[in-house]
Amino acid sequence: MSHPNEGIELHINLPSEIPVMTLLGEVLFPHAIMPLRIFEDRYRSMLRDVLNSECMFAVAALDEKLAQEPGRFEPLRRTATVGVIRACQKKSDGTSNLVLQGLHRVYVETIVHEDPYRLIRVRPLESESGPEPEKLRQLRDNLFTLIESKNRLGGKIPKELLDYLSKIRDPEAFIDLAAHILCSDPRTKQNLLETLNTSQRYSIFLNVMRREIDLLNLDNLFRGSLGSDDPIPN
Repeated sequence: MSHPNEGIELHINLPSEIPVMTLLGEVLFPHAIMPLRIFEDRYRSMLRDVLNSECMFAVAALDEKLAQEPGRFEPLRRTATVGVIRACQKKSDGTSNLVLQGLHRVYVETIVHEDPYRLIRVRPLESESGPEPEKLRQLRDNLFTLIESKNRLGGKIPKELLDYLSKIRDPEAFIDLAAHILCSDPRTKQNLLETLNTSQRYSIFLNVMRREIDLLNLDNLFRGSLGSDDPIPN
């Protein structure tokens, strides 16, 4: 297993033009880890080139609505994430398994070319912190309390993920990692990726978690096992 750019920091200069994988139902967030299997010829070519350069490419979600229009080839959502390859293993059949870590949100300004793989021109998107730092820290704590409540109600969140999230103190990194790991709906994930205001991202995901907890409470009630007094933060 190779580990290109093992010690690279998340805050690096992004190229203005970068290859992209357009994926159905997949959304990459900054800081998050995404395992990928590379098997298509175009992406094999892309991987060879990026491993010989900055070891970076973008992941963009397929725009499913536009994809239904005649003549549209893999239309992508304009808000995407650039990631860096943290590990890559080439298999004997020519395919590769790799680990991509999200670096930065970007806006896709245009598609430069499609062959031999899709290359896009991007500009970085910066998060807006919103309220004062103490308020963001409180939102982070509220969300973690809900995550723990969901787990106690039967949400089946692995302990190692809870332990991992408990160590993330930075509010922006926490909301992006929590969304990447725990949000199962690709449309909601894309909405969270496109929401640049950090406090608004918290508001969206807190509401998602509250709805999921309500559903778990109802399910437990119908099963005759309701017994949670977990507080739900405002």
